[in-house]
Amino acid sequence: MGVPVRVIQLPSNARTAAEAAKVVGCGIDPIAKSLVFRGLKTGRPVLVIASGRNRVDERKLSEFALEPVRPAEPEFVRQRTGFAIGGVPPIGHAEEIETFLDEDLMSLDEIWAAAGAPDAVFCIRSADLVAIAGGRVVRIAEKPLSGTA
Repeated sequence: MGVPVRVIQLPSNARTAAEAAKVVGCGIDPIAKSLVFRGLKTGRPVLVIASGRNRVDERKLSEFALEPVRPAEPEFVRQRTGFAIGGVPPIGHAEEIETFLDEDLMSLDEIWAAAGAPDAVFCIRSADLVAIAGGRVVRIAEKPLSGTA
């Protein structure tokens, strides 16, 4: 795709954003999580590339996807993307997948994403990720809880 990236083989698996941030040596925000959801009406996959800090608001995602969605099961993820959970990259899937990118990633110069295996990541400029992922940039994060209990 003509975009320069730096791929790193990690010394151990990094299946979560926190693990990846620790191994790469960055904060959790620039970790781009590739999360696959399943449309409840159509059964189609929907991909969210979210900042490592953020949880995806499923109600917002359902509105963007035009149908209710839920996190996909591991076998569904592998079948539809070609990758196992923990190593799903933001691009290069087994089929075309509607993609939404967390707008919080756009404020960062460089981000880190899975490179197809739980022990491999790549560094890419956020603008380049948008260009190659072909998705929509949206506000997808749940709002943090506020107030007192």
